[in-house]
Amino acid sequence: MILFIEMMNRIQEFLDTGGLVLSVIAAVICLMWLLIFERLFFYLHSYKTVKENIIKSWFKRPERNSWNAQHIRIAHISRATEMLKTNVTLIQCLVVLCPLLGLMGTVTGMIEVFDVMAISGSGNARSMASGVSRATIPTMAGMVGSLSGVFMVTWLQRKTKRRTEQMEDSLPMAHQ
Repeated sequence: MILFIEMMNRIQEFLDTGGLVLSVIAAVICLMWLLIFERLFFYLHSYKTVKENIIKSWFKRPERNSWNAQHIRIAHISRATEMLKTNVTLIQCLVVLCPLLGLMGTVTGMIEVFDVMAISGSGNARSMASGVSRATIPTMAGMVGSLSGVFMVTWLQRKTKRRTEQMEDSLPMAHQ
């Protein structure tokens, strides 16, 4: 319990060092990873059931050659693809938002540095240190969060494409 409290205190100190913008970046990164884990769970567990149901539905059809059957097949594939793409666009938006929030942290930190310089009338390094850390830490956090999200979005998009192609192959047009 003491270890947990100490860890939470260190996290709070880090967030205080980066200012309010760092807390917003942390919230965006947490939301992004929550959505990524939801997608991973869907890809690894729930999608199997969806795929099986679509394949069963397709093979229950008495004929699979007509124009109508072709459009039903396309609808099945589109439905599965849309389920695979759910929240990926939102994750991409959060990935793009992270460095922008980091840039906002840079601006607010530099404003703090200039305020200190205006009040003190000099470039005292000790008095400017807080503003400099509030300028650099959010930038770093935004970039790190964005990079981790970029890798996962790319992986999710590749998986979606691969699973869509597999679904197309699993639903043949002619009786076999």
